[in-house]
Amino acid sequence: MGYIYLLLATLAWSFVGLLVKTASTMVDASAITFARFSLGIVFLGLFLLIKNGRIQLRSNLKWIWLGAAGKSINYIFENIAISMGYAYGNILVPPIQTVVLLLVSAFLFKEHVSGKGWIAAACCMAGVLAISWNGQPMDDLLGGSGWITVLFAISAVGSALHVLSQKQLIQSMDNGNMNFSVFFWCSVLTALPLPVQSEGFIGPMSGWAWLALAALGLITGLSFVWFSEAVRRVPFPMIIIVSNSMVLFTILWSFLFLGEPITAYIIGGTILFFLGLMLLNLPLMRAKTKAVQEQA
Repeated sequence: MGYIYLLLATLAWSFVGLLVKTASTMVDASAITFARFSLGIVFLGLFLLIKNGRIQLRSNLKWIWLGAAGKSINYIFENIAISMGYAYGNILVPPIQTVVLLLVSAFLFKEHVSGKGWIAAACCMAGVLAISWNGQPMDDLLGGSGWITVLFAISAVGSALHVLSQKQLIQSMDNGNMNFSVFFWCSVLTALPLPVQSEGFIGPMSGWAWLALAALGLITGLSFVWFSEAVRRVPFPMIIIVSNSMVLFTILWSFLFLGEPITAYIIGGTILFFLGLMLLNLPLMRAKTKAVQEQA
């Protein structure tokens, strides 16, 4: 069952770019962001009610608000960037997020980072640069495509803040209610600017776009639960290999369903940061998996 949860989470994350791109034909990025959170808490809330018979909504912890701010930034800028660029563009978020967390560990928390860690970070950033460049003339890189990379980088910083909040909150809350609380306040934060910021429907209504929004909500609500359950049951090397393969599936879906161009720069950059993620996450995931299994 653990492998099924792992596969569900990995495949779900790999479809995000395609689903956002599909939904963006009907509604703007702000509406997509709100829908991801609001529908996410509906799916997660139903799951918690069926599983536990109750939902615990918390608002009295600063890390809930920091996590909500971080995840809101993550989705807001990711959705804008995907809407402007390619569906596979969000593969830039995991390596940048990993490097941000490494820098925070080294310079803010004063934790030791080994030479292997810095080499892995260099691989991640080299991969990001290769994908961002994609063989374009410098004028194009400094123009629209460069700004899209900046948007993904901001999204990754928000995602890193969310990860930090999870590390703090999991000490006092279970995974399901932690995510419900964070995502509930994310939905509130992203709803506030809608009346003045969102254009609402920007294209014709379609069944595929509505289905994409519903699927994004399902992924937001349940994918983290699936992954948490997988960590409890699956050996850590498989967790790392399968979960990081998300980027490969993301590229494949964008090519198969949208016909987006996949160049040697994209493939080479993906291989580079995939190696970097493996180097950085193996020891971290080993420790995390051991701790989770001890609690089980």
